Amino acid sequence: MKPYLVLLYYCYTPLEDPETFREEHHLFCLAHRLFGRIIIAPEGINGTVSGLRADCEAYMAHLQADPRFAGIDFKVQELDGHAFQKLYVRTKPEIVHSGLTHIDPTQQTGKHLSPKEFKQLKDNPDVVLVDMRSTYEHAIGKFKNAVTLDIENFRDMPEKIAELEAFKDKKVITYCTGGIKCEKASAYLLEQGFKDVYQLHGGIIKYAIEEGGEDFEGKCYVFDNRIAVEVNQVNPVVVSTCYLCGDPCDRMVNCANAECNNHVPICKSCGEKMEGACSETCRTHPAKRPYDGTGYYAKQLNGYDPYKNVIRRKSDA
Repeated sequence: MKPYLVLLYYCYTPLEDPETFREEHHLFCLAHRLFGRIIIAPEGINGTVSGLRADCEAYMAHLQADPRFAGIDFKVQELDGHAFQKLYVRTKPEIVHSGLTHIDPTQQTGKHLSPKEFKQLKDNPDVVLVDMRSTYEHAIGKFKNAVTLDIENFRDMPEKIAELEAFKDKKVITYCTGGIKCEKASAYLLEQGFKDVYQLHGGIIKYAIEEGGEDFEGKCYVFDNRIAVEVNQVNPVVVSTCYLCGDPCDRMVNCANAECNNHVPICKSCGEKMEGACSETCRTHPAKRPYDGTGYYAKQLNGYDPYKNVIRRKSDA
């Protein structure tokens, strides 16, 4: 049993005062020594946090005790240490940027499939698996025979729906990392005339935890300092190649040049040789960050002060 946990979760639920909730939630995270990224919006909450096992268990109990989040589904993985270096809790218009603000997943969405149901259905000849993640994510790993969309961000997804027109009469199953993108993506497909739409509940991560990740080829990109994680414990393969030398490689890095920040597979040898950069131009760029061998760089907070509410509360006292 490892001492730390990382929690991946989301919940679509109306929040009347997101900013007040953000302040209270933020203070709870600070008090329980949690690091991570949490987005709060009028439509709900989306987050990934890491911490000691007892602190993460307290956090889950705290959220589930709130009637608004009683049905929240946590994807839980064990770690040897924190998956983040900082705490980041912010309010935004959406809990995942889609631009589909008219869609309410609490009213309409694709049929949820448990990992077990997904495993039983995914190889049916009438089924089409559609990856709703960005190109840099599915480039390092995806389900066997899945259809992918060439998008830089999830908000670009509606522009690519025409590419799926041929599958309107089939069973379409969408999937993503933890399930959140599929809530609106599957609803959007229904809105566009797709008749039989499903989604993998809990995403790739829950499928890995509960069903061993069979037929997921490669690794799964995650938004913490692990960058990419193993999924398939049954029939794993490497599907990506080193961006620099072309050798098989599933070691994902962010380019050391902060102005590039390209998300690409780079093997250990090329990573050391290029100091974590994806090109010679980036290696010699003045914005290149020191490379520590991981290819992960903590998110810049852009003026966000994780302790601002503590200071304000003390001043109010």
